[in-house]
Amino acid sequence: MVAMHVEQLNQLKDIFTRFDMDSDGSLTILELAALLRSLGLKPTGDQIHVLLANMDSNGNGAVEFEELANAIVPHMNEQVLVNQEQLMEVFHLFDRDGNGYITPAELAGCMAKMGQPLSYGELTEMIREADADGDGVISFNEFSTVMARSALDFLGVRLS
Repeated sequence: MVAMHVEQLNQLKDIFTRFDMDSDGSLTILELAALLRSLGLKPTGDQIHVLLANMDSNGNGAVEFEELANAIVPHMNEQVLVNQEQLMEVFHLFDRDGNGYITPAELAGCMAKMGQPLSYGELTEMIREADADGDGVISFNEFSTVMARSALDFLGVRLS
């Protein structure tokens, strides 16, 4: 969870820097509005003023990175927790016997039920790719790592 938090802060810092047009370490109300719009939000002028007032803990009329992070990161973490719960539900669909691990037989059975039967070679490759500790089964942590990697590949994001 700490690594996730650090990654979120790094992403947020990159976004903050892009919208800090005058590079003074803070966002004016116009820069904050541009940042929010880039994230797909469409706040009204009044909403932006209220948001700035709520974020601006030092009262200087601008938002510094720490103020933005304090306002946004808790919500990002809540979303991560929701996603983890949803991912756990999917994991349980594969973990048919509920022992906390997906066996090769469980994986093969679920894939066949989804209309994606696997050859022995495909099954072996999937297990090998996901099974980080080499115990022959897929734990929830291994499953979530594979799913995150798949999502990032789908979105075209490469981690260094």
